[in-house]
Amino acid sequence: MAIKTTQQARLRRHRRVRAKVTGSAARPRLAVYRSNRGIAAQVIDDASGRTLAAASSQDKSLTKTKRAEAPAAVGKLVAERAKDACVATVVFDRGGYLYHGRVKALADAARQNGLEF
Repeated sequence: MAIKTTQQARLRRHRRVRAKVTGSAARPRLAVYRSNRGIAAQVIDDASGRTLAAASSQDKSLTKTKRAEAPAAVGKLVAERAKDACVATVVFDRGGYLYHGRVKALADAARQNGLEF
């Protein structure tokens, strides 16, 4: 079966990663979604199906940030919100995207602000 679009290829990679990566109450999953306009991250407990913390470049406090600076701001914000939810360690889910550029910037900012993964 041939892959038709870039989006379908990403979703195929994401399904492959999600078969191995799951979040628990002790160590939830930090999931990243990237689009052309913005970036978002959620801390998810897959066992109960709950989102414990979330941040997006579309948040009111981050709407004025530039596209290149937004991932670091989102990483910092999601780390702060995760700490408020008593989450210290997470497992990183890059969502089928390459660990490069904006995804890496978000992960580095989350690490610098106290999340361990």
